[in-house]
Amino acid sequence: MRRRGFVKACAAGAGCLSVGPQWLLAAEQVTPREYERVRLVDDRGEPLRAAALETKRNYVFHYPYRATPCFLLDLGEPAEGRNGLRTRDGKTYDWPGGVGPDRSLVAFSAICAHKMAHPTQQVSYIGFRQPGEGANGGKITCCAENSVYDPYTGADVISGPADQPLAAVLLEHDPDDDGLYVTGTLGGEMFQRFFDEFEARLAMEYLDGEADGRIRGETEVVPMSRFSGNVMRC
Repeated sequence: MRRRGFVKACAAGAGCLSVGPQWLLAAEQVTPREYERVRLVDDRGEPLRAAALETKRNYVFHYPYRATPCFLLDLGEPAEGRNGLRTRDGKTYDWPGGVGPDRSLVAFSAICAHKMAHPTQQVSYIGFRQPGEGANGGKITCCAENSVYDPYTGADVISGPADQPLAAVLLEHDPDDDGLYVTGTLGGEMFQRFFDEFEARLAMEYLDGEADGRIRGETEVVPMSRFSGNVMRC
């Protein structure tokens, strides 16, 4: 039964009172959004191995669309799951934590949840700061408006104007070959707003008009220092 029909049926009978609260509670939960299962590869097109990642180095790849950047991090220590994260519209979700042999591998959308600052080839105002790099070392910081996110707890907001965590990108680790895959997202996506806001610039960067084309098969992972010509510090 479609949602509208369900609501009408409840309004018509007192028997729905016993199921209404449970249905409303379920409606407040964010479920994972499945996209194509895509393999992460290095700059030579070879399958990326988890062991090849440098600890606490900021890597960038695109997913689930050609123009939407994401962060990949090996935090060097387990990232336990975090329950009760909340999107700006009040829906909650549980982040499953890191993957890999040490549960230290995490990935998040690199689009800031405040005003959508994101890494470009010219400049990046948002990125992971090395431990010891100022007060926000070990955190994902956006220098555009000073939002700070904790990658160890699902990119939850620590401080600043952002009103929801960075959307998590769901990672898979294959222990047989140490390979990495991305399969979807979890949390507050901002992709449509991103395409609307940056439509003019994306049209110049993607002359085929496919900035919102889905990533399929594989996607390249590169260090932030190579992806962006100017990584801002704050």
